[in-house]
Amino acid sequence: MVVKDIELVGTSNHNWTDAVDNAVMEASRTIDEILGVEMTKFTANVDNGHMAEYIANVKVAFKV
Repeated sequence: MVVKDIELVGTSNHNWTDAVDNAVMEASRTIDEILGVEMTKFTANVDNGHMAEYIANVKVAFKV
């Protein structure tokens, strides 16, 4: 089996879990057989002292 991975960035206004899920859901629209995901970085944008946008950098692995 050969596996390829790509790096994506997902965002959410609610939490980092949703940001990761959004990246995987978007990738699954065009990529078949996603095998797993590695979270590489979590960041956030802050607005007026509050978390405004959660950002997750993820690597999505899929079968080639």
